[in-house]
Amino acid sequence: MSGAHRAEQAEQAARRAAPTARAQLVVPTAEAMRVLGARLALLLRAGDLAVLTGDLGAGKTTLTQGMGTGLGVREMITSPTFVIARVHPSLVGGPDLVHVDAYRLGTLAEVDDLDLDASLDRSVTVVEWGKGLVEDLAPDRLEVLIRRPRGDADGGADVAPFDGDENRYVSICGYGARWEGVSLPTSVA
Repeated sequence: MSGAHRAEQAEQAARRAAPTARAQLVVPTAEAMRVLGARLALLLRAGDLAVLTGDLGAGKTTLTQGMGTGLGVREMITSPTFVIARVHPSLVGGPDLVHVDAYRLGTLAEVDDLDLDASLDRSVTVVEWGKGLVEDLAPDRLEVLIRRPRGDADGGADVAPFDGDENRYVSICGYGARWEGVSLPTSVA
């Protein structure tokens, strides 16, 4: 491999590692999280990969429900925890939504067994719990980190589902050329 080729590969890796678009916002309710998902759906197209990260009950599936509504897909979006992946076909001629829950997956081989790359170019693929497992599926990706307040009044762990009564802090980062110059949502108002 020539020095120029190595330099080009290093430059491409650096571009993939640094966000090319970024937004942060506070989302106060479950309905507002769905609105954010619908707004993100307006930006999504076939071939896009979205990686959602957050604790149990943070709102990852709620965000995906909004994406599904925005994309006009069939079926109500529910957590695919036990089936691992679900395909929601488009009802409006747009891309299908492939919704994956990687919570129970521990290795790249298990992700590879899902064969997500077979439909990636014609679908929007949303992966919950996928950080560190699916970034190599596409050269560009959207990463969404959802943080929620932790603990109850006694300082104990709280993993209650998103019931809309507490703020979520959402960080959205687009990686790669696909997201350069894209204006990500900065509010749900």
